[in-house]
Amino acid sequence: MTEHLMFIDGKSMPSESGDTLAVVDPATGASFAEVPDGGAVDVDRAVAAARTAFENGPWPRTTRTERARILLRAADAIEDASEELFTLETRNNGRPITETRAQLSRVPEWFRYNAGLLAAQRDGVLPSDGPYLTYQRRTPLGVCGIITPFNHPALILARSLSAALATGNTVVIKPSELTPLTTLAIARIVSEAGVPDGVVNVVTGGREAGIRLTQHPDVAKITLTGGTEAGRSAAVATAGRFARITAELGGKTPVVVFDDQDPVVAAEGAAFAAFVASGQSCVAGARFLVQRGVYDRFVEALAARADAIRLGDPADTSTQMGPLISAVQRQKVLSYIDIGHQDGARLVAGGGVPELPDALQGGFFLRPTVFADATNSMRVSQEEIFGPVAVVVPFDTEAQAVEMANDNRFGLGAAVWTRDLARAHRVADALESGMVWINDHHRLEPSLPWGGTKESGTGKDAGTESFDDFTWIKTVVVRIAESDVDWYGSDTPGRLN
Repeated sequence: MTEHLMFIDGKSMPSESGDTLAVVDPATGASFAEVPDGGAVDVDRAVAAARTAFENGPWPRTTRTERARILLRAADAIEDASEELFTLETRNNGRPITETRAQLSRVPEWFRYNAGLLAAQRDGVLPSDGPYLTYQRRTPLGVCGIITPFNHPALILARSLSAALATGNTVVIKPSELTPLTTLAIARIVSEAGVPDGVVNVVTGGREAGIRLTQHPDVAKITLTGGTEAGRSAAVATAGRFARITAELGGKTPVVVFDDQDPVVAAEGAAFAAFVASGQSCVAGARFLVQRGVYDRFVEALAARADAIRLGDPADTSTQMGPLISAVQRQKVLSYIDIGHQDGARLVAGGGVPELPDALQGGFFLRPTVFADATNSMRVSQEEIFGPVAVVVPFDTEAQAVEMANDNRFGLGAAVWTRDLARAHRVADALESGMVWINDHHRLEPSLPWGGTKESGTGKDAGTESFDDFTWIKTVVVRIAESDVDWYGSDTPGRLN
């Protein structure tokens, strides 16, 4: 059993209580590490360190050039440690090593992107009348809290952390208690690259630590990725002190397949949309709205693709899908499969626990599942399942497809499969979603604003929008001529505004 400690003010330390949490390998169900079970007092220590580093330390006052240099050095160091990070994340969250490599190899891109934004002039002179020079400055917010989920811990951390650091803030990170290990590793790598002590802090723990971080009066911004209820609670906690919040929350991504698209090609894309990360993604393709002309062929192709996916040891490069994160999560998904049966959807693939070697019998595996002939009002079509369950619903017209796609409380991601370019743009424009892919899914870049609408959250994580949101704007008005107006001593005062 490997022991990992929290990272506060440049030091490794246990929780104040001395309590620990077991870290479980979801492929076997066995514990392989432990981390401190941090609570409110540990968050207070971390925030105090971050506040001291912000108010008295060099980081907010470091030049743009030097901050960019350190971020680029951190990117190189993360790249150098990539094999260790791949292994750690795969064992911690159960994703196949091939998926982990594909995703984590891109983590340095976010540090390089935000370092690049520092090289571009983000402040500027503003137009004004008369003898005035008016300009704006972007100023770091202060202490920022970052709360990350279990499904993509390293990538989601990189998105927020790189932007927060680039803009001169200090941070306290609360990773999911299920997957804290790569977060701890990256925090240490970044600090060793030259970020001063107290700038990056990590508190491991559960709900108490997360709640305290959102409520702490010295935290100027919260960036949270998680469930909608967690986001709602964080929004209430931050509202009282007018702290900023960026929240990427739940989703029920509609994937619209028109009959001018090859149904086999669309089904191959659908399998990737639905089953990558074992379906544990906020933008996973969850409900497939398929035009009747290709409906039967699409269902047949998707079911065949789902049944052919190889489940197994995530460390094996031949494995295509790993386990769910926990026994609790698997039971939740199984309960939704039962609901799908009860509501009348037709099971065409999966639906149960696979037979696997003895070493994996304690793991939280579930066969990729496809329901056909569902309606858009069924619970499996409306509610976020967060597992490898795809629901297929037929439609007739474009207008009907758009109406069905938008008939949901979430609005994070969406996809459209069509060969008609005009239709692609038309439907993308009509969809109530923060992100829309055309003939693709899950594609992201550091420059693309990431976030949703409706109950999928608020704000954007990534892109210049994220960079800017870690700052506040100060407007400076400079009179560049001697004043020729005595407002209270003249009969002809000047212009007031």
